[in-house]
Amino acid sequence: MADTKREVERKYESDDSGLPDLTGVAGVAAVVDKGVAHLDATYYDTADERLAASSITLRRRTGGSDAGWHLKLPVAPDVRDEIRAPLSDSVPRALAGLVRSRVRDHALSPVVRLRSDRDVRHLVDTDGRLLAEVSVDAVHAERLSGGAAQWTEIEVELADGVDTAFLDKVDKRLRKAGVRRSASASKLARALADTAPKKRRKAKEAPAPVTAGDHVLAYLRAQRDALVELDPAVRRDVADSVHRMRVATRRLRSAFRSYGKILDRAVTDPIGAELKWLAAELGAGRDQEVLTERLTAAVDELPRALLSGPVRTRLRTWSHARRGGSRRRLTAVLDGRRYLELLDALDALIDGPPLRGPASGRPEKVIGAAVRKDFARLSSLVERALAQPAGQERDLALHEARKQAKRTRYAAEAASGALGDAASALVASMKSLQGLLGDHQDSVMAREALRDLARQAHAAGESTFTYGVLHGREERRAADDEAALPGTWEAIRGGTVL
Repeated sequence: MADTKREVERKYESDDSGLPDLTGVAGVAAVVDKGVAHLDATYYDTADERLAASSITLRRRTGGSDAGWHLKLPVAPDVRDEIRAPLSDSVPRALAGLVRSRVRDHALSPVVRLRSDRDVRHLVDTDGRLLAEVSVDAVHAERLSGGAAQWTEIEVELADGVDTAFLDKVDKRLRKAGVRRSASASKLARALADTAPKKRRKAKEAPAPVTAGDHVLAYLRAQRDALVELDPAVRRDVADSVHRMRVATRRLRSAFRSYGKILDRAVTDPIGAELKWLAAELGAGRDQEVLTERLTAAVDELPRALLSGPVRTRLRTWSHARRGGSRRRLTAVLDGRRYLELLDALDALIDGPPLRGPASGRPEKVIGAAVRKDFARLSSLVERALAQPAGQERDLALHEARKQAKRTRYAAEAASGALGDAASALVASMKSLQGLLGDHQDSVMAREALRDLARQAHAAGESTFTYGVLHGREERRAADDEAALPGTWEAIRGGTVL
């Protein structure tokens, strides 16, 4: 079973002078010698080093106190999540799944072997509490296809629960002693760089956007990257990761539709259909969860005098019966052929985009026209909704306006590099409108759910009084949203300059 440890550390280049005296670092009462450990690690990657390109390391290590398989995923500068699994002869299934979005069908095989003699010190405070572990590593690296290198480096790893400001104090002392921050993010990165064949070329960086097509492709590339990078977080059930991945699918689909004059929709529409499928799989159960949270909060806000019957029990039973997704089901989707083929299709689209004639045009003209078209459609939908009397037809019209507001927001996001402040202002306006229309739609769904709950309660011989109270409150909330819409929309329309 894999477990996770958040690792906060900094690496430094060292020479033969070893570790400077760290007893002068503020807060350090003693430097405790913990001896020397002999570590032997084999790093795995694809033949084209896909994991290394994403600053991900996967290794099988023996020696030391944490022998086993280690997968390190970047979180932020100097911060990585290390997912561990017990020693085995082959890559553990749990770790292989976490890199599948990057590896796809490519085999993982040994690429580098690192053997290190690790001289470990513990920095402790006056109570003997561990502040950081400092090690001096004498490293010998061997690229398994040929080539070797060796160096010495210093690692400073923050102990759990210690403020990251402590690393700055250690950093100041090390720099004062002439120790430099490492130019490589990891031992593997340095090993690959130092043992690379002389003719090896670095991967080309994406050029700065120039044409309308460049701007749209940069946006698509960012969303494709978000899908791939969020995949491990979704598998690990990291908070908000499913929602963020779902948003990335929506942004891609929206860009395909909004920028149909730039990208051939005969190519993008089938990919958009697959993105819609993935969004539905990601959303299975989530919409129900959000609705349940809204209803539960509403029940909690009621005075006790307005609670009649087993309302909370009924709500829990109803929610459980309608639950549509599970982590296991979602992992199966992410492991499936259809999802991997979708990622391949996105790669192919970005590497060989089906550009149409206007793609070579000036960004402000071509992209501006697309955003204005989306905004004009939104304006029509909002005006149509406002013209409807209160009721089901208006609810449906407002829902359509909400979806178009979201599409206009995403189109403006993609246009920010070309249209600057005007696009950024539109993004902010669309977020505000989305919030208002989203709350209204949530109220529509909540009232439908309350009617369903009341029917079930009535059939079971329970009081339906509380469901009626909650329904009335939701009606009031929706009416308030509808009353606020004309003023909100007028301010948006008057302040939009494209």
